[in-house]
Amino acid sequence: MAPISESSAPSTRTETFRLGPFITPRLWTGLWQLSSNAWGSASVAKIRQGMARHVEQGYIAFGIADHYGSAEIIFGQFRGKLPPSTQVIGATKWCVFKRINPSRSVVLAAVQERVERMGTTSVDLLQFHWQDYSDKNYLAALHVLQEIKTEGLISAIGLCNFDAIRTDEICTELGPGVIVSNQVQFSIIDTRPLHGMADVCEKHGLKLLTYGTLCGGFLADNWLGQPEPDLYSGNLTPSQRKYLDMIVKAWGNWDLFQMLLSTLRVIGDRHGGLSIANIATRWVLDHPFVGAVIIGARLGLSEHPDDNQRVFGFNLTEQDNSDIEAVVVHSNGRKLITIIGDCGAEYR
Repeated sequence: MAPISESSAPSTRTETFRLGPFITPRLWTGLWQLSSNAWGSASVAKIRQGMARHVEQGYIAFGIADHYGSAEIIFGQFRGKLPPSTQVIGATKWCVFKRINPSRSVVLAAVQERVERMGTTSVDLLQFHWQDYSDKNYLAALHVLQEIKTEGLISAIGLCNFDAIRTDEICTELGPGVIVSNQVQFSIIDTRPLHGMADVCEKHGLKLLTYGTLCGGFLADNWLGQPEPDLYSGNLTPSQRKYLDMIVKAWGNWDLFQMLLSTLRVIGDRHGGLSIANIATRWVLDHPFVGAVIIGARLGLSEHPDDNQRVFGFNLTEQDNSDIEAVVVHSNGRKLITIIGDCGAEYR
């Protein structure tokens, strides 16, 4: 799609940032929950209605991927029926999970598949993931992607779950401005991007697109005062199982997590009754190296566009951050980079 100009950005209430040729909102809608019925399922019609609600409220950027089931197709069909004046950004991924020879024909085929599935003439943001760091062909693949970008089939190139060392290596190899983003996990619980990645972002001028900011929905009011759930309960989503395991095994324990929720509730009240999710999201957005927070939505089942709008228009105070730190200091949050590894290590 055509680059979005400053004047055509969403409503003034919505914070925006520049991502390559685009001006995008600082809240994106993540569609990874379309990858499996384990998150629940809704009809395609309801999913499209959910997308329309988000776009109407200024959430014009959607995070999708080659392995999120039919997300690319559904998004493409939705965007294809919008009026030409409606500007929507699709950020998809090309994820390489096994060894390949990244020849031009192989890389071009992967990009063309994204274009075909999304029913467009080019990919807005192609985020690249490479599973095996010991295979340095990720550099060769990125050089081909860079060529394809100059030919107009890609508008911007980003990374997905690359660590600080490889992100620095890639940005240095490809040159200034080629890589515009890296999608990684970042939250009050998981602060690994603060240890290295933040410096790489500042050095190369790229932004983080963060996920896991609400820990699968655990950083929310409905978990305040609740007992620790059973990890193997059928009531939990795959995301909740992942983040519950991180909270009670790597980060700390459920009692400490309840202390954190209580603190976020107090801060929310301090700011006029904002939700715990609002405060947790704002904490991430207040970091200058963060471009946008990607909030997963079970479109047609569970989505919170109205509440999410409330993260704009304020910043956490020194007292707010001090209160949060007073809880976090008792956790292993600052040690997760040694426990789990740097950004993306949990997927390798």
